[in-house]
Amino acid sequence: MSWRTVVVSSSAKLDLQLGYLVVRKQDVVKIHLSEIYMVIIESTAVSLTAALLCELMKRKIKVIFCDEKRNPCFEMIPYYGSHDSSSKIKKQISWSDEIKQEVWTEIVKEKIFNQEMLLKRLGLKEYNLLKQYRENVISGDATNREGHAAKVYFNALFGKQFTRDAENSINAALNYGYSIILSAFNREIVANGYLTQLALFHDNIFNSFNLASDMMEPFRPLVDDIVYHLNPQKFEHDEKIKLVSLIQDKVSINGRSETVGNAIKIYTKSVFDALNDENPLIIKWFRHEL
Repeated sequence: MSWRTVVVSSSAKLDLQLGYLVVRKQDVVKIHLSEIYMVIIESTAVSLTAALLCELMKRKIKVIFCDEKRNPCFEMIPYYGSHDSSSKIKKQISWSDEIKQEVWTEIVKEKIFNQEMLLKRLGLKEYNLLKQYRENVISGDATNREGHAAKVYFNALFGKQFTRDAENSINAALNYGYSIILSAFNREIVANGYLTQLALFHDNIFNSFNLASDMMEPFRPLVDDIVYHLNPQKFEHDEKIKLVSLIQDKVSINGRSETVGNAIKIYTKSVFDALNDENPLIIKWFRHEL
């Protein structure tokens, strides 16, 4: 079972040797690929061999490359994530609008619920208003309860003057954390044999990850929780490492304690089962471990 997130933050050469990722700096570090969940290349002064990249893709290990400012820039996704991808994609195309709307409605409710629970754990009274929004979500969230809840939620966490489009350390941290979660969902979607472009709700022609953008919504409050406690005055390497480690944090799902990475895997598979069986009630939701 993979669990390690490998972050390469300075000049290095990476290659493949007998099933190991070899990181060559002043010292040489070897990590077996079976242990690796994700690789993040933070420095633009890193070189990698084609053999290593091909093996990482075969093993469905997510690789994220950062730009000169060390912000996520792009990621690698294999062409084929499953032996029966053609069959899975045909199913994906045939999902009815009705079942997609039903599943999206449940995802929205769960996202607001997790936001509500975070505010409650933090002792912020606005959680009562989020509960009302959640209970008033209608099919497809036609009245945009999600958007109304988000405004109350972020103002409760970060102050009345906070907006998501402002340029500050809090938004930089949120965006970085969300990009890590998004990448994890892209990995699982492709591994299950589906296309990341075809979604339930998101329909941006410039977004190659519409489906991951849908599925990740209930997991966003995990990032918000970390950023709230970090209260970053700057957003640099140390703050990024705390967000990267989120994948190894523990949550409860399907009656067991699992890492967030494994919870994403279990939840994603259950969403596909719900869509194919036309039964949103079988989706497996995670719960925050207190």
